[in-house]
Amino acid sequence: MPGLLLCEPTELYNILNQATKLSRLTEPNYLCLLDVRSKWEYDESHVITALLVKKELDAFQPYPIEIMPGKVFIGNFSQACDPKIQKDLKIKAHVNVSMDTGPFFAGDADKLLHIRIEDSPEAQILPFLRHMCHFIEIHLHLGSVVLIFSTQGISRSCAAVIAYLMHYNEQTLQRSWAYVKKCKNNMCPNRGLVSQLLEWEKTILGDSITNVTDPLY
Repeated sequence: MPGLLLCEPTELYNILNQATKLSRLTEPNYLCLLDVRSKWEYDESHVITALLVKKELDAFQPYPIEIMPGKVFIGNFSQACDPKIQKDLKIKAHVNVSMDTGPFFAGDADKLLHIRIEDSPEAQILPFLRHMCHFIEIHLHLGSVVLIFSTQGISRSCAAVIAYLMHYNEQTLQRSWAYVKKCKNNMCPNRGLVSQLLEWEKTILGDSITNVTDPLY
């Protein structure tokens, strides 16, 4: 029988907001409901309550994943268009690495960095990484919360976040990859982006250290 495992609030937040089609909050293994009603009240209404809870959970929308607590989040285009998410997370700047144009900060180059990248192995992100890191650093210095997003929040935005962590921490692709994977378990930058991250590693550290032929990548 496994023992009790404690985790930091950020890790718990990210665990509950992992999602493919639905959030993990809709999975019974990740949610425990304690019913404190009397037996009579339970017998009278537990079926209705169960139906309402299921309906609410099915409609639940996960929030962006937290990469740097209270500073940097990674999400998808739908989350970037949700005004409630922007308000709740106090997001003040966007890094959009999809082809689509979102509704927030349009025309405001100080708060929106839109790098149009196709969802394709041939797409180029490397030429924009230095400017992207500078944009994020300025906002973190100002105390702003930054959301980095792409269409699905799985490939392009993850590559962008990994690149920023490599720059910010002056660390290898391997270490940054492992950290983002822990935060967001379905992240999967395409092979073209991985190759460019290896080149970025050479720029940051002066040499290519990570072995991207490993099946992990």
